[in-house]
Amino acid sequence: MYRSRQHKIIAGVCGGIADRYGMSPTVVRALFLLSCLLPGPQFVAYIIMWVLFPKAPASSDHHYSYGHR
Repeated sequence: MYRSRQHKIIAGVCGGIADRYGMSPTVVRALFLLSCLLPGPQFVAYIIMWVLFPKAPASSDHHYSYGHR
């Protein structure tokens, strides 16, 4: 799992999740924001993923996408 370089607003975590599972980054961000209405450590989990997940490898000739090489 990588943090997205293309679909990044804060750290690219939601964009990376969207890339990994073939979803729209907007949908993943909306789901994350909706999950914040529920009790739980969502912000802590986001920060942990920010620290643990590396940025996606830079690619000069094509957008890095999971499952597509």
